[in-house]
Amino acid sequence: MAITDWPVDERPREKLLSRGAESLSDAELLAIFLRTGLRGVTAVDLARQQLAAGGGLRAMLDSSPEVMARLPGMGVARRALLLAALELGRRYLAEPLERGMPLDNPDKAGQLLTARLRGLPYEVFACLFLDNKHRLIAFEKLFQGTIDAAAVYPREVVRRAMELNAAAVILSHNHPSGVAEPSQADHAITRRLVEALGLVDIRVLDHLVIGDGGWVSLASRGAL
Repeated sequence: MAITDWPVDERPREKLLSRGAESLSDAELLAIFLRTGLRGVTAVDLARQQLAAGGGLRAMLDSSPEVMARLPGMGVARRALLLAALELGRRYLAEPLERGMPLDNPDKAGQLLTARLRGLPYEVFACLFLDNKHRLIAFEKLFQGTIDAAAVYPREVVRRAMELNAAAVILSHNHPSGVAEPSQADHAITRRLVEALGLVDIRVLDHLVIGDGGWVSLASRGAL
């Protein structure tokens, strides 16, 4: 049975408009992006097949474009639409902070950094450079590594902070494993950066480790 033959209030698009997006299942939401199915397969059924083949919604959307392209019925246009929707979501989450809101607690910084770093298949070390009122000057990815580690050079962090005339920084990196628990190496590089930046009177406010389920603040744990 085609979706157009379903009761009106059960069709994904109409259901979204009448009951809200939160009322839809993952497959129903995905079906709205797919728009149509395949011969003998509705868009909802095709979405279920893609979710099953991709290992669930999160794993599917975090997969590389090459892996996503191998999902059943996932052509270039559909893949582009999903990737654009993901980027819109990231920018939506980050925009309020980028308009000058002070980053005065780990939750605000964690929201921005999670939108930018979570789900990457490789490790990235990034900094939020802040003014003397802890407003965002810039977010920059400074170092990129393998799935295991990223080489972090304190002199480069100091140089960039001084170029931006930053008064404070928030350090961050992601764990591609998805586990946000800081390692001994994470604590060691934090200490090195606190010392290096302290020599030029730039404060390290926090170091956030980003994982799948959230983030860990080293400052909240008393590690700064």
